[in-house]
Amino acid sequence: MRHAFRRPAARILILILLGASALASGSTLAQKASSPDYVPQVGQQGKDVIWVPTPQALVEHMLDMAQVTPNDYVIDLGAGDGRTVITAAKRGARALGIEYNPDMVTLARRNAEQAGVSGSAQFIQGDIFKTDFSQADVLTLYLLPSLNLKLRPTILKMRPGTRVVSHAFTMHDWQPDQTGKVEDRTAYLWIVPASVEGTWRLSTSDGNSDSDELVLRQRFQYADGLVRINGKTGQLRNFKIHGAQVSFTMFEPAPEEPLRYEFTGRVTDETMGGVVKLPEGQRSWTATRIPTAKR
Repeated sequence: MRHAFRRPAARILILILLGASALASGSTLAQKASSPDYVPQVGQQGKDVIWVPTPQALVEHMLDMAQVTPNDYVIDLGAGDGRTVITAAKRGARALGIEYNPDMVTLARRNAEQAGVSGSAQFIQGDIFKTDFSQADVLTLYLLPSLNLKLRPTILKMRPGTRVVSHAFTMHDWQPDQTGKVEDRTAYLWIVPASVEGTWRLSTSDGNSDSDELVLRQRFQYADGLVRINGKTGQLRNFKIHGAQVSFTMFEPAPEEPLRYEFTGRVTDETMGGVVKLPEGQRSWTATRIPTAKR
């Protein structure tokens, strides 16, 4: 009876000792990971992706594509060892890296200090899907296509003209404005377009009907639709949106050949306007978006 009772007790003691050993081992690993000697391993698992650093030559090219200047605020999603943020800071920009792994954050901060840019290169530990990056002038990322697609609605709500550069992976059917390649590595650039979807009340400096309007359907940096001027309906061609800038051509039916009107302008919230080249000369134009309830 005593023998039967002692066996479970011995097992419990062994389990306690094993648990203490495991905790000690885990503590040792945690101390090692956060030590000054911590070195990340290519391919190590992160929250959403494995860590693979972007080659420095491509980092430089990505920042060139985005035309980063000292006036820019650059935010890198998934900052890793901090090389993109540090490179942007060396160009005089303010830069922030958002990284989920706290050990990588510590490493990136140490790298920034060694590079002499810790004042302008900042790093925070955070989840890129929960952290606000809306103030960026330039957004850089090296994420999987599925993650880019998940981030896309948030990116499209950013300030028109924000430059977005991705290493290797696209934004699905949002076509890039520019593609670059360095050492067989590809980078993609998008310019966040202004929103032009809807119906706009149109007016020109030479006077026109109150019924003149633009009816637009938007697909990222492109749009199509109709324009009604002086009771005539014309088709729009080559409607392009580059940040807050817009350009398009209108063809108005005429007895002999269609009349061509070339519009250029800028979008500001619910208004847009600029210059239109008419057959008889140049005029200014403005348009105001009509609220849905008033259409």
